[in-house]
Amino acid sequence: MAIVGSLLKRGIRLSNIVANRKKATIHQQQKKTLAKLLAKARYTEFGEKYNFDELLSSILFGNKGAFYEQYKKSVPVYDYNAIFKEWWHRSLDGEKDICWPGSIKYYALSSGTSEAATKHIPVTKAMSKAIQKTSIRQILSLGSYKDLPDDLYEKGFLMLGGSTNLNNQDSHYEGDLSGITASQIPAWFRPYYKPGEKIASEKDWGLKLEEITLKAHEWDIGFIVGVPAWIQLLMEKIIAHYKVKTIHDIWPNLQVFAHGGVSFEPYRKGFEKLLARPLIYINTYLASEGFIAYQNRPGAAGMALVLDNGIFFEFVPFNEKNFDSEGTIVASPETLMVDQVEEGKEYALLISTCSGAWRYLIGDTVKFVDKVKAEIVITGRTKHYLSLCGEHLSVDNMNKAVDLISDELGLTVKEFTVCGVEHDSLFAHHWYIGVDENNVDPEILKTKIDAKLAELNDDYAVERKHALKDIFVTVLPNKAFYGWMESKGKMGGQNKFPRVLKNFLVEDWKEYLKNNGYVVDEVFSK
Repeated sequence: MAIVGSLLKRGIRLSNIVANRKKATIHQQQKKTLAKLLAKARYTEFGEKYNFDELLSSILFGNKGAFYEQYKKSVPVYDYNAIFKEWWHRSLDGEKDICWPGSIKYYALSSGTSEAATKHIPVTKAMSKAIQKTSIRQILSLGSYKDLPDDLYEKGFLMLGGSTNLNNQDSHYEGDLSGITASQIPAWFRPYYKPGEKIASEKDWGLKLEEITLKAHEWDIGFIVGVPAWIQLLMEKIIAHYKVKTIHDIWPNLQVFAHGGVSFEPYRKGFEKLLARPLIYINTYLASEGFIAYQNRPGAAGMALVLDNGIFFEFVPFNEKNFDSEGTIVASPETLMVDQVEEGKEYALLISTCSGAWRYLIGDTVKFVDKVKAEIVITGRTKHYLSLCGEHLSVDNMNKAVDLISDELGLTVKEFTVCGVEHDSLFAHHWYIGVDENNVDPEILKTKIDAKLAELNDDYAVERKHALKDIFVTVLPNKAFYGWMESKGKMGGQNKFPRVLKNFLVEDWKEYLKNNGYVVDEVFSK
């Protein structure tokens, strides 16, 4: 392991030298990426239908910006339901050369908490290689953190994800993306990888946490990777089992936490109670559709988009011109390349990838905090926002309000969700807030949340004087949220509780609370 650790350190020093060299512009990187994708997929059925040969020629031989206009005119925008119904279901059934060359042997199953059916997202060999390549880049980016000891790169990497024991469906395998990627870890990295192949294959989430806990004292962990909620639960379990004060009593060399999936801020206060000293936090944007962005330098306000590794990005202004009130995209939305966006504005993300996604609406909304460096923050989901009467309340607004109020009141709020409800002949919002503390007054939370949202969102402030007549707050223990996740088979991996509940999920949630003895006032949901 010392030999590989030494090679990693050399690679980090080399990466810092390379990083200082002049790079292609963000436009040039994306143009080249799209050209590679079109060249690879031009003889697929999708590529032949949409004339990828002609599009490729426009990139190689046309005017500087003409290729993108032609790409927009030629290829329609797809959401998951549309691309699966027309194309992906065929490759799922074993057909070759549909949207990407060859057969697709792996499919990532999405969490399925925002829509009725679990999504099957193709994961090609090219995408697996791209994810590995970006993961290595992320490790190498640690070279910009000056205070890390050299021997840190010889410590263990604990990656808490889905089972590597994938479901065999004859023509393909399927499972959580984290399970797929862990099953394909390169040989040189395996000595560092924890919890190891045997525990990683465990499908029972509770049993997996138990097995990790029993082995934890044998490992020298320097890095942890995972969704904040599940990592926190694991650390609490380890601390309780060994009767120690902090996780550093078990893993004294733990220094880095790479997290993703949700905003870390709601978890930070409770998380840091489990530590003897601060960690380096690296924000990561790894979706089932690909490794999209990561924080690549200390103090960065956002994550840098991965512009040159198998993903072509487009950005749709997230407004009423391009989306209806339910967050469904219109047929021909306005779309922009990465060099055409504006800082501070909210965009829905379209991607074309080396897994055969083409102009695909991933469902996330982002905001650029540094256009020159192509750095973004995730602000929410296209369908996880509330605008019953024009209040345009985003998940970003919700997260910030909850973070500020929990700090002010000294609460540990790990989970929350919001529903739109009918109130007399108009509307209201119903908040469900998860806290660890006892005797929390819902009325105080209601007043403070309402006031804070009015400060953060002008549209919300206006509508609270008109059609948005009230908000309701139900206080629950955090375990209620995890119990609902468990009832859906969505514990662990990349799964997370939706910040906004709509349609059938509202009644499902209320029924779960009722059946498990949680007292909730009856409010009519929209």
